[in-house]
Amino acid sequence: MNPTNNAEMVIGLVSVSDRASGGVYEDKGIPALADWLAQALTTPYRLETRLVPDERAEIERTLAELVDVARCHLVLTTGGTGPARRDVTPEATLAVGTKEMPGFGEQMRQISLRFVPTAILSRQTAVIRETADHAALIMNLPGQPKSIKETLEGLKDDQGNTVVGGIFAAVPYCIDLIGGPYMETNPAVSKAFRPKSAQRPPASAS
Repeated sequence: MNPTNNAEMVIGLVSVSDRASGGVYEDKGIPALADWLAQALTTPYRLETRLVPDERAEIERTLAELVDVARCHLVLTTGGTGPARRDVTPEATLAVGTKEMPGFGEQMRQISLRFVPTAILSRQTAVIRETADHAALIMNLPGQPKSIKETLEGLKDDQGNTVVGGIFAAVPYCIDLIGGPYMETNPAVSKAFRPKSAQRPPASAS
């Protein structure tokens, strides 16, 4: 797969909720994700948003469409990752993936366990979906806006020192490795980690 470093960065946001998709209440997941990305990313990007019910077939179809048709490089889901019968987002995510990336879910639970013991009930995971000429990282995130921010950014102490690393620090390099555009972040929000050999001068300096 050839790198598409000059391609437009496309990010898919999927909120999985029976009630929000049915209009019972206003979805908060997509706005929370969009707001966080606006603060964290310095690379130009375009969003593709989807609001779907807790139906496995519909979630699978949506994720596949975002990668294969909308050509997203990163897809973030929120909701549907608990142990309840209707929580099937991880199953749908694993079904459309070609590589499982379990470290993202492991780290999310480590962060959430700092706050609640029930974090071990969360089943967030991540996968790579690959086609002949394209690939994307798909990650399941928690359903609550506060938890979304915590898992993406990680936790810092009162002096600003990192206590637990957030998962987003590893995302830009993952996108590099699967042939996507070079993603740059605001280090005050989430400092992207790359090996020195993979780093480039900031776009403003090039």
